[in-house]
Amino acid sequence: MGKWLLFLPPVLFVALAAMFYVGMGRNDPNALPSVFIGKQAPALNAAELPGYPLLTDADLRKGDVVLVNFWASWCPPCRAEHPTLQALRDEGIRVVGVNMMDRSADASGFLAEYGNPFSAIAFDPKGKTRLDWGVTAPPETFILNGDGTVAYKFIGPLVGDDYMQRFRPELEKALQGQ
Repeated sequence: MGKWLLFLPPVLFVALAAMFYVGMGRNDPNALPSVFIGKQAPALNAAELPGYPLLTDADLRKGDVVLVNFWASWCPPCRAEHPTLQALRDEGIRVVGVNMMDRSADASGFLAEYGNPFSAIAFDPKGKTRLDWGVTAPPETFILNGDGTVAYKFIGPLVGDDYMQRFRPELEKALQGQ
């Protein structure tokens, strides 16, 4: 019984080393792929944010690429990415928002203070829509093709090198395909 125990540490070491080797060989070790890539975007079961156009399922399937940004007024990274969302809107890219787990007064105050980059907004105060979309925490942004299929999911704020090296190439690829 005791002899096989001598082989256990080297076997565990080799298994752990193999796991690390395979993990380091992945294309993007930070990527968390969405199960929705290549599939239709989930339904929007959200309410209207008073004073703003309501984001509907039809808005996600208008024939052009659309960015769906999940955000909240209490989210510091959302504040950091807000100028990028406005710049994307100014480029002519349709940006829509899902305000999640927020109070309507806080969400409206945020947009009044920082500007509104969204052509339409869904208000999701209880977080049901975010769960349907697989969103863990804001900000998260989806690139949808014109028919409403999910082309890409980006977790985190749209800022800096991460935005330029990961998100922007995927956006350009989606725009070229329309």
